[in-house]
Amino acid sequence: RFVGKNGACNVAHKNIREQGRFLQDVFTTLVDLKWPHTLLIFTMSFLCSWLLFGMVWWLIAFAHGDLDHSTRLQRDPAEGAAGPAAGFVPCVTSIHSFTSAFLFSIEVQVTIGFGGRMVTEECPAAILVLIVQNIVGLVINAIMLGCIFMKTSQAHRRAETLIFSKHAVIALREGRLCFMLRVGDLRKSMIISATIRMQVVKKTASLEGEVVPLNQIDIQMENPVGGNSIFLVSPLIIYHVIDKNSPLYDISPVNLHHHEDLEIIVILEGVVETTGITTQARTSYLADEILWGQRFVPIVAEEDGRYSVDYSKFGNTVKVPTPSCTARQLEEDKSIM
Repeated sequence: RFVGKNGACNVAHKNIREQGRFLQDVFTTLVDLKWPHTLLIFTMSFLCSWLLFGMVWWLIAFAHGDLDHSTRLQRDPAEGAAGPAAGFVPCVTSIHSFTSAFLFSIEVQVTIGFGGRMVTEECPAAILVLIVQNIVGLVINAIMLGCIFMKTSQAHRRAETLIFSKHAVIALREGRLCFMLRVGDLRKSMIISATIRMQVVKKTASLEGEVVPLNQIDIQMENPVGGNSIFLVSPLIIYHVIDKNSPLYDISPVNLHHHEDLEIIVILEGVVETTGITTQARTSYLADEILWGQRFVPIVAEEDGRYSVDYSKFGNTVKVPTPSCTARQLEEDKSIM
């Protein structure tokens, strides 16, 4: 199948030579990564920046002589202990090794500030590095936290609560054969400006012999409120009238299951009311998932002045009298009568 029941597209991309295009949109690439890869990049981006600036702080201290004990310390005969050399001011106080420089780098970037290490006025280069590291830290925070936020609020998460009936049905409605399915929303928050459309995907061949393995054909759809827009406050039955313009015009219950390449894709789109993000839910129906001569049972009832929806019967169907012929034959019989 081209589209799975959960909406995932069964398409594998191979031999992509222009891999560099993904790096032109780094943010989207990060959002599209799997969670383990995202968390790994999140951790490594901070760790590498701390190590890089830790090395810079160590080099500044080394160049200034802050690590030279003979320069930093002298013996005080009165006290008999080592003390700071007279007049010596380090670039950063209390940096004695790479470890202390690394700890100072963390303090600068995450603004912890334990108070044991600080930049002095002795070295302009140290002040410049302090400004650069703060700016770099803010950029990394903005990118990585934005990436985490987008991954946790992706539109397809909202689509998990948009459900479609497991099976579609074909039965008479207003005297015409119709392809029908049921769609519903489990959340109370609505999908604004919801639209729904259907396509038939099948293998076709042109008159010139060109084979199109995945030919997508739009099919006209009807719903209780007209057009493609739907008011999805309660489950709706969406139907497509099988007329002479329909790809299902010559399908009967006898040859329905012989159409192994037949797949009907349903796409529901709308804006999430609470976040304003556009979401899309998809599903598909193969020939063996289409039930001929059945219709969906009612699931909306009035109780205590409110409409109640019984989702336990969402996909339930019942048999109804339906002609065992194609829509073409049904129209021809009516014209004769």
